[in-house]
Amino acid sequence: MKFRYVDRCIALAVVAFLPVVALASSFEVTPTVLAELEKQSKVLAAWAADPIIVAAVKEQNAKGPIAGMDNAKWKAVRRSDPIVRGLTGSAAGQFLKKKVEASNGTLDKAFLNGAQGEKVAFAEKTISYIHRGQEKFDVPMRTGKAWQMTRPWFDESLQGYALQVAVPVMDGGKAIGVLVASVPVTYLERVAKK
Repeated sequence: MKFRYVDRCIALAVVAFLPVVALASSFEVTPTVLAELEKQSKVLAAWAADPIIVAAVKEQNAKGPIAGMDNAKWKAVRRSDPIVRGLTGSAAGQFLKKKVEASNGTLDKAFLNGAQGEKVAFAEKTISYIHRGQEKFDVPMRTGKAWQMTRPWFDESLQGYALQVAVPVMDGGKAIGVLVASVPVTYLERVAKK
């Protein structure tokens, strides 16, 4: 049986992807990893308390989500779109970009949500516009406490496995938004080996 070119490409992609799948399935969230996630949650909470972040969430909450925008429509929005450039170029977007860059790979992605789960700012365009209905948004927003993943997931926008941590953005003792960041599994593996 002869393999066509497309079949060979598919087979090659599967073989190349197997080590990545094995990495995620074999990764164990140990007490050391949990401690590192807790540490990163505290770092994220400090970012969430910054006046730039709080002001951006308050401003977005006064406006509400973009009319008619949902996650399906968001996926079609290009990174070069003025909406995306506005979210990355805002004071909060630039703040997040600088913090992610300064983390030297500890945090790989960060995004800020308003009270309805919509995006306020991010360092890089996210896959979803609204996160309401997902634990990473709902738990911090409802409880006013940090949340963290306990199993790695494949982050399409990063093209790698990560665990996410999320913290509420607080104002006057009340959660007004949520800040989420990804902690790459590759970083957590190095922490676990120490």
